[in-house]
Amino acid sequence: MTREFPSDEPSKIRKRRPSPGGSWLRHFSVPPASGREILLVVLPHAGGSAGYYRALADSLSQSAEVACVQYPGRQDRFREPPVLDLMTLAHRIAEALGGEGNRPLAVFGHSMGATVGFELSRILESNGNPPVALFASGRRAPGRVRHEVVHQLDDTALLTELRALGGTNGAVLADDEMLRLFLPAIRGDYQAIETYRCTPGASVSCPVTALVGDCDPRVSPDEARDWGRHTSGRFSLRLFRGGHFYLDDHLSSVADLVRSTLVPDGSSDPAPRPQTGQSRS
Repeated sequence: MTREFPSDEPSKIRKRRPSPGGSWLRHFSVPPASGREILLVVLPHAGGSAGYYRALADSLSQSAEVACVQYPGRQDRFREPPVLDLMTLAHRIAEALGGEGNRPLAVFGHSMGATVGFELSRILESNGNPPVALFASGRRAPGRVRHEVVHQLDDTALLTELRALGGTNGAVLADDEMLRLFLPAIRGDYQAIETYRCTPGASVSCPVTALVGDCDPRVSPDEARDWGRHTSGRFSLRLFRGGHFYLDDHLSSVADLVRSTLVPDGSSDPAPRPQTGQSRS
């Protein structure tokens, strides 16, 4: 689930206004000027940072305001301890989003971020602000459990796991000083996702789109298809050629899919908010 921590280059981050999410949210692109834009909340994978999703944010900048979440324990937040419980993480992100008001928003999460996004969507729904859409990328459905204990491995075994996934820059793995900053956040993220258990019957009312690479070792198409059991709204599954980080090769297609969902038929009006309890179509 890991990917290197790319530099966020804080001096180059462009914000429309000071972020009400404080240290949690990164706004990389100037949003549309209409004042009616959707806020797309992007949730990184385990070990990931907000900066990895800069290209996605730029691709969607004319359709939505994109806020990428920066988890504690990495980059400019490396002095903060990682959050070891996924539900706690979801609640803290919901609190950070409180300053955004009752504006329409959507959620995109990759790998661990997809599960965080599911629980965040449930919290937002219970607070009366259901997302207009949830995009669950590179992650099996919340009710599908694999017994995984990567977070319990010693440092050597954890590094072996990172190298096997091929998702971490070799320069990072070879830099002892970098690793001392990197591994605690990685281990903490793995603990959060590996100890998470979905409440039986938990679901959201918004449409859910599952996206997955067709040779992803972390999730099968069948496991991704079960996201449909966790929404009372519409569900669709999109397969892409590639592995766990299929996003690298299909950024344009993913951005087009998100854009067409958030702004149907090129309309200036965002997708309608779901009504709790709506039937599936």
